Amino acid sequence: MSRTWLQIINGLLAILTLALGASSMAFGAKSPIYASAEIPSLPVLDSNLRFFGGMGVGLALALLWILPTIEQRTVIFRVIWLAAFIGGLGRILSFFLVGSPPLPLLVFTVLEVPAVPLLLYWQSQVAKAKRSAVFQPKQPL
Repeated sequence: MSRTWLQIINGLLAILTLALGASSMAFGAKSPIYASAEIPSLPVLDSNLRFFGGMGVGLALALLWILPTIEQRTVIFRVIWLAAFIGGLGRILSFFLVGSPPLPLLVFTVLEVPAVPLLLYWQSQVAKAKRSAVFQPKQPL
């Protein structure tokens, strides 16, 4: 399992999360992300959207920070993706209790729920390979 591809995919996901989070922080309920949903500008909703946008920015920055040494940052990697996974479970709960959100949010749910265990497994394999390489005795020439 490739460390480089793990870094690339996580980098792209971090950039996407950073952009979406920044949009939510900047525009709140009027963010282009929610345009098709015609969300009303209720102060409580706008405040929560901006707050969770900020959370997304923070998680994305943390993910970008660990990318260079992703195989050594297992705990932080797991915390970041566990937060996304739990958020995805919240989206699923909303889907069943309130109804289907706009299509882009359904796509995010696919990234947040089924993809997270795969990313966690992949990172664990990259970390394991790195540990094995470090502890391998050197062969004489």
